[in-house]
Amino acid sequence: MCQRHFKYKKTMKKIILFFIAIILISCKKTTSEPKSNSISQESIFNLTSQWKTQDNKTIELKELKGKVTVMVMIYTSCKAACPRLVADMRDIESKMPKDKLSDLNFVLVSIDPEVDNPERLKAFAKANFMDAPHWIFLQGTKSTVQEFANVLAVKYKQIAPLDFSHSNIISVFNKEGELLHQQEGLGVNNKETVDKIIETVNKKKKKKIYLSIGYCFNFCKHSKCTAV
Repeated sequence: MCQRHFKYKKTMKKIILFFIAIILISCKKTTSEPKSNSISQESIFNLTSQWKTQDNKTIELKELKGKVTVMVMIYTSCKAACPRLVADMRDIESKMPKDKLSDLNFVLVSIDPEVDNPERLKAFAKANFMDAPHWIFLQGTKSTVQEFANVLAVKYKQIAPLDFSHSNIISVFNKEGELLHQQEGLGVNNKETVDKIIETVNKKKKKKIYLSIGYCFNFCKHSKCTAV
């Protein structure tokens, strides 16, 4: 009887040790997921071009990282499509939850960088009630604007000294700078765009929870494990 009891305890001990080994293998030495600064190949943050804001501050697009970005390309002397695009951007902004505006960038990129300097962009922003912190106007160079337009599939062409023909596209990027959605046209129904922005702003990055090896040992020590 004693020998049988001894064998039973020995078998149970092996089983317990087996499960402890599985727990230890699944444990990590860190207690939180390490932050990654990597940028995906699809992100506009890979572009290293420099831009001037309406406040005459020099930035790179990667400085928009961490917020959902809504973007359009316009020029301030436009009298045809651009006023409608500006109105569309303001309409989208007005439909955002007020407590989420700090998580958003509304960016207007000028396709006429020789005319639209920071001072002119700032005056345009103020005249159109777009001078809150989440509104950003950008002046680049002819080459950087063309490069960025190609990325967005926006076509434009200067047809007169102060006149351009151009695509009418509003683009939505996630916090990592990846293109999620585009709205094409003037005065179109923006429900899909608004829904996509709100969905993306509310989307939280999933975090993995790692157990430490010390936690695993403590778990076994304070549980009814007879093997430790």
